Amino acid sequence: MPETATEPNILFLFTDEQRPDWLGPDPEVPVRTPNVERLVDRGTWFRDAVCPSPVCNPSRACLASGYEYDRCGVPGNSVDYPPNRTTYYERLRDEAGYHVMGTGKWDITSGFPLGLSGNRNCEQWGFSDARFIPAKGQTVRRIIDDPNDGPRDPYTAYLDERGSLDDIVEDYERRRAAGNTTKWIATYPTPLDQEEYYDEWITRAGLDLIDDAPEDEPWFLEVNFQNPHFTWDVTEEMHGWYRDPPVEFPDPVDCDLSVPPGTHQEIRRNYAAMVEHIDRCVGRFLDELEARGELEDTLIVFSSDHGEMLGDHGQWQKLSPLQASVGVPLVVAGPDVADRDPVDDPVTILDLHATFLDYAGLDAGDVDSRSMRDCLAGGDTPRDVVYSGLGSWRLAYDGRYKLIEGYEPDHRYAGQFEPMAVEPENGRRRRAERPRILHDVPESESENLADENPGIVDRLAADLDAFLDGRA
Repeated sequence: MPETATEPNILFLFTDEQRPDWLGPDPEVPVRTPNVERLVDRGTWFRDAVCPSPVCNPSRACLASGYEYDRCGVPGNSVDYPPNRTTYYERLRDEAGYHVMGTGKWDITSGFPLGLSGNRNCEQWGFSDARFIPAKGQTVRRIIDDPNDGPRDPYTAYLDERGSLDDIVEDYERRRAAGNTTKWIATYPTPLDQEEYYDEWITRAGLDLIDDAPEDEPWFLEVNFQNPHFTWDVTEEMHGWYRDPPVEFPDPVDCDLSVPPGTHQEIRRNYAAMVEHIDRCVGRFLDELEARGELEDTLIVFSSDHGEMLGDHGQWQKLSPLQASVGVPLVVAGPDVADRDPVDDPVTILDLHATFLDYAGLDAGDVDSRSMRDCLAGGDTPRDVVYSGLGSWRLAYDGRYKLIEGYEPDHRYAGQFEPMAVEPENGRRRRAERPRILHDVPESESENLADENPGIVDRLAADLDAFLDGRA
């Protein structure tokens, strides 16, 4: 295994709800991401990466713990990360001597008291310093529910100081009052100006953390961007990026949603503006590292916690086992990372857990995550089959064929909260009651090919059984 003379700094740029195909190098989607392409040009782009679970808290809990969905301890967004479960943040700090930092949304526990500093009690999760804020709109919604409740985190305190908090509260109240159907297609701009925008604040906080990090310790920084998470609230400036002149994006695949004409293009223009804005934030981090002389010596990972359906197959958001939901972008650059053609073999971002520890000189131990370090140096990917799950459904995917068990499209939004979904025996029973679905992913995810391909179904079913039993 290749080794560097010292442990590298690690910058983990982690977006929320970004599809794998919404990067500039993809010729089918005209979104501008020149800074992520800077990483692609000097590193490795994994074009078929999946998340371990397509919803925020479970996906992030899998990475933090190193365990697949059934063993991470967080079956849904309403369940907090077990406080006695070790995180890779702790191991980097306590065993490898890293100065571990985090900024942005904190989504492995929904009720964690961050405080106005953004770092209250973060030591217990393994952080040396942090500027965490709740998920997008979470604090704002609490203020809507209790008008006497003031800011409880550094971002809303910042907006309050600037006199903008009442404006964003009113905006979110308007969006929420519209109801889900209308809320999901609302594309009007936020009242926030560019400097006040969520990811602008997160980026400034992250750069400040790097600037304040000790010079005699390697550092790890996780930047948890809020976007391109629904809702599609862009600033007035961003609203014009893909409308002047209008840019046409691919229409949703097999979409039967009843929405006004042109709405899908409006949504996708906002989504593209969010992705481009994140890319500009990425560029600020790359420029800062270059100015510090640390760019080549820092392991940089760009990825997302899950995807976004964007109307494909009649669905919004995530929660689905379809590729737009479970798929994520993954680009890695830095020391020991090969500059090579895009990799099309399947990988899972669960394996970032062991990879970060490996670069820090630590063995991942008895977890489900596997190090990608040899692969990053130019070798083979660590798995032939990758997995994902949520609620009652589970999937096994070999890069072409995807077997899904326990999925019922009509219940996709409620499924993660079904009591039986978080109980293994009932979850297995539910999967047995529902038909197996086999997709030839490059061809289509609209047709179930299970009956025509029993051999492929049996092979992936055996892989899935091994995964569920902890043997995969």
